[in-house]
Amino acid sequence: MSRKPNFLFIVTDQHRADHLGCYGNTVVKTPNIDALAARGTRFDRFYVANPICMCNRASILTSRMPSLHGGRHNGIPLSLDSTTFVDLLRDKGYDTALIGKSHLQGMTGLPATAKRPVKPGLEEASEDLREANKRQRVGEPYDQESAKRWQENPAHRVRTPFYGFDDVRIADDHADLVTGDYAIWLAEHHPEVAALRGPENAIKDDRYSAPQAWRTQVPEDLYPTTWIANECEGFLRNRAPDDDPFFLMMSFPDPHHPFTPPGKYWDMYDPDEIELPDSFGKGDIPPIHNLRRQLAEAPDTRVGQDPFAVTEREAREIIALTYGAITMIDDAVGRVIKTLEDQGLAEDTIVVFTSDHGDYMGDHGLMLKLLMHYQGLIRVPFIWADPRDPAARSDDALRSAIDIGPTFLERAGIQPFNGTQGVNALDKIDRQGLIVEEDSQRTMAAFERPQRIRTYLEKDWRITIRYGEDWNEMYDLKNDPDENTNLWGHPDHADEQSRLVQNMVAEMINLQDRAPLPTCRA
Repeated sequence: MSRKPNFLFIVTDQHRADHLGCYGNTVVKTPNIDALAARGTRFDRFYVANPICMCNRASILTSRMPSLHGGRHNGIPLSLDSTTFVDLLRDKGYDTALIGKSHLQGMTGLPATAKRPVKPGLEEASEDLREANKRQRVGEPYDQESAKRWQENPAHRVRTPFYGFDDVRIADDHADLVTGDYAIWLAEHHPEVAALRGPENAIKDDRYSAPQAWRTQVPEDLYPTTWIANECEGFLRNRAPDDDPFFLMMSFPDPHHPFTPPGKYWDMYDPDEIELPDSFGKGDIPPIHNLRRQLAEAPDTRVGQDPFAVTEREAREIIALTYGAITMIDDAVGRVIKTLEDQGLAEDTIVVFTSDHGDYMGDHGLMLKLLMHYQGLIRVPFIWADPRDPAARSDDALRSAIDIGPTFLERAGIQPFNGTQGVNALDKIDRQGLIVEEDSQRTMAAFERPQRIRTYLEKDWRITIRYGEDWNEMYDLKNDPDENTNLWGHPDHADEQSRLVQNMVAEMINLQDRAPLPTCRA
């Protein structure tokens, strides 16, 4: 490569690391993604900065922790004042495109549940002075991804540049109910299919009874996964090897719930042949007991985004359907990689694969995500396939989502901006531990109050500390990789607990902001 490399950045949604063949899964078929690992670096200890969609996507783009970029939980858009690594690529001549799920801003248009505390009897400030920052993240610039924008005006398009992207084609939300530019395309070109989306229009299949699963009538060739691949292929076909370098983010809404893989992908995997995780039914922390009680007393309430407990049969069904969605993504990746090759772009293009966060997927008998930082939720795949260095290798050092931007930038020969917290993941770094942050804006089924928690990870240990609760967590990952036995407060591990807490505080200090630079010696 004599010129700056192209980048194809593939992102899936709610996809745990061990749901790929190259990460040791012997059931799910992912030959195209596995082929990337076979000619690149597979990172085995790659973790999110926050295990929620908006938060971690913002951390990926800004290379900063949620406590700095401000996206502490879903519903807080990334500030348009934030510098992203895509901005820097664009600044140096890259053509930048985002096709698929963005979720840097709110998708639903629904009102927030969190409210600012107000003390009775005090006079309220003007509206623009009610936040710590006068430049609030509200109004038209911050609802560009809202599904309501397209519903009210089918000609709506996200204004560019959008966080550094000049070409933006949105496919937000999930399952067969994806919104944005995809929904408009489907309504315009296939209105008969657009009217058949959702559980009320599903094909009846009595073999499946898992919550949030339905057999969609949308055919494979019109499903969001295929649309995203088609749009990416079109982007690549419109390029020539001597064009400016490009950064293409191909972002799939799947395999995130609801579980609706179309066509042959629906029953590609037999639930009866799916093995349950070793931790199924184990674990002894308060929210697990609450969710098991919910399963027994109110199973019909398992809707929406909150985590829920499942029966063995439900877990097998959901895992099988998730595998189907993953294999469909893998087939789409294969098509786009072939287009790179057909267009003569492959030898100049670095292909990178990751996900925004994982899913319990049956661990401890749970599904979905939120506030319990088991490995299946916070550990994600990260594969870096560079044609300049096609040797297969694995990396077991601790890496974070905030490392993604600096890795892209250094490979492109571009200095990162001040305030970047991540490092080049390809460098040999001696990182003692990582922080994972998560806050909630509402009370969820497993908890009595909104949560603020911080996790600290080392090679062989995880601790999670909760503000306002009377319990915390500590796991010996070497001897208890399934995180079944909570050692917090155990007298035999008091010294280890003290050491981990001290190291956690030190790393949190390290992550305090170093931006902006001083302007004078005052």
